[in-house]
Amino acid sequence: MTLSVLAQYVMNGAMLGMMYALVAVGFTLFFGVLDVIQFSHGDVVAAGAFAGLLAWTALSAVGVTAPGLLLLAVVLAAAIATAVLGVLVARFMVLPLKTAPQLNVLLVTLMAGTVLREAIRLFYPGGSQPQRFPALLPSFGWNFGAFHLRFDNVLLLVTGGLMIAGTHLLITRTRLGLAIRAVAQDEETARTMGIDFRRVVLVTFALGSVLAAFAGVIDGLYYNEVFFGMGLLLGVIGFAAAILGGLGNLYGAIVGGFLFAALQTLGAVALPFASAYKDVFAFGVVIVLMTLRPTGLIGERASERV
Repeated sequence: MTLSVLAQYVMNGAMLGMMYALVAVGFTLFFGVLDVIQFSHGDVVAAGAFAGLLAWTALSAVGVTAPGLLLLAVVLAAAIATAVLGVLVARFMVLPLKTAPQLNVLLVTLMAGTVLREAIRLFYPGGSQPQRFPALLPSFGWNFGAFHLRFDNVLLLVTGGLMIAGTHLLITRTRLGLAIRAVAQDEETARTMGIDFRRVVLVTFALGSVLAAFAGVIDGLYYNEVFFGMGLLLGVIGFAAAILGGLGNLYGAIVGGFLFAALQTLGAVALPFASAYKDVFAFGVVIVLMTLRPTGLIGERASERV
């Protein structure tokens, strides 16, 4: 294998890792604050991508052609749509079942994800088929020997990194973040201190869903294609990454996302029977790691969640 091909695999792995990390951080936020698994989270990724695509289609239909304006509209539409979805899920599905067995929340959100996925398939024009996602970023790049490093790939990686860094700063450096951490550590004490528990939960679900929207938009911009079922695998992998890193640990979610992508890339490069089994290889290794480290690679303590 040439160095240029290896470099391309590394870039692909980095892009996948960023998407997985964004999804995994959402799972971690939900679990950290409310001890629930929001299993429609993967389908929220698809909803964000299609909301952005719908905004692009609408603006293009009225003659808007400026790539910068179109990109801004795509991102804003995806973020707003998924934030609303996150709030609705928290308000009408998760909070009413707060005292119910966790299996109830898991089942309800799993069914909500199916409803959301099927709604995209049935009601989006041509939604049952893969849809072309617009290439809105500059396509120039730099050549390093035979390897071509595209500017849009670098920009997507940097943007994803800034989103994760911004989430970290929000959680650790703001009053809202302090409230989120207080609720994650001890809900009853947080209520006693005057923290609005419901508001914290709604904001957290909105934030986690917006991160999913960015994962969906990055996926669309990178592959130039979206599909109504794209969130299924992304959701499963994002959840596996969160578990692998240590569910409830923000840093663990990031590590888990990039580790899973590295395993997929390694499987695609090293396996003698081509890349068709890279997911099988990655999940197999994760199963082994979880049997060895049941609490995740970065062990989570209740006092340090989120």
